[in-house]
Amino acid sequence: MNDVNATISSAAGILGSLTLSGILSALLTLLGCLLAKKILLQLLHRGFSRTRLDARLTRFALKTVNAVLWVVILLILCDALGINISSLLALFSVVGLAFSLALQDSLSNLASGIMLLASHPFKPGDYIEAGGQEGTVQTTGVIYTQLVTPDNKRIHVPNSAISAGKIVNYSSEPNRRVDIAVSASYDDATQKVRAALNEAIGSCAGILQDPVPVVLLSDYGDSAITYTVRVWVKNADYWTVTAALREEIRESFARNGVTMTYNHLNVHLMQD
Repeated sequence: MNDVNATISSAAGILGSLTLSGILSALLTLLGCLLAKKILLQLLHRGFSRTRLDARLTRFALKTVNAVLWVVILLILCDALGINISSLLALFSVVGLAFSLALQDSLSNLASGIMLLASHPFKPGDYIEAGGQEGTVQTTGVIYTQLVTPDNKRIHVPNSAISAGKIVNYSSEPNRRVDIAVSASYDDATQKVRAALNEAIGSCAGILQDPVPVVLLSDYGDSAITYTVRVWVKNADYWTVTAALREEIRESFARNGVTMTYNHLNVHLMQD
C-alpha cells in the first residue's frame, strides 16, 4: 500500500510540475525530433541505394535504425518534460540484457544472415553445399536460408551454420569440369584405351572443345590401370553430360575390346 501511494505521489508530482510552456516546449522538441528522424532515414535510404547491399538487408537496417531513433526520441521527450530518465535507461539496459540472453542463438543467426546478405556468396537459384546440406537456394533470410534438395525437400538451414563452415557454390561459374575415373586391364595397351576414351568423348553431345578434353593415365592399381577423363561443359548440362559420357565410355570399351576391370580375387589350387 505504501508503494502504491509513493507511485501515485511521484506521478502527481510530475504532473504537477508540468506547465503550459513546458508542454509546448516538449511538443516543439518532439516535432524537431520527428523531422530530424525523417531526414536521417531519407539520407540513409539514399546512401544504401547507392551501394550493392541486398534489398532485404537495407530494409532490415532501416527498420532497426527507425526503432532505435524512436527510443532516443522517447528519452529526449521525457527529459524535456522534466522526467528523470535514469530509471528508464536502467530499465532499457536490463530488458536488453535479458533479451540478448534469451535470444542468443537467434542473434547469432541474425548476425550471420547480415554477413551473408552483405557478402553475396550465393543467390536464389544457385546450387550450393553449406551447413552440412546441399540444394538449390530459394531464399536467404536474416535467420534461415531455405534450400530445396534434388529430391524436392525444403530445408531451413540456420545462417550461423552456413557462415561458420565452407560454402561451395556449384552455380557461380558458367562452365564446370567433369572428371570421370575408369579402370582398364593391364593387358590393354595405353593407346588403345586412350583411343576408346577419346571416341566416347567425340560421341557425347554437350562437351566443350575449349578447354580441350583430356585423357590421363592417373594411377596404377592392384589389378587395373586407372584413367581419368576430364572435359568441360556448361554448368546447366553438368549432370546430363556426366551420365551420357559414362554410358558412352562403357559402349566404346565394348566396341574396341577394352576390358573394364573390377576388384576380384583369383585363387589357384596347387597339388603336390
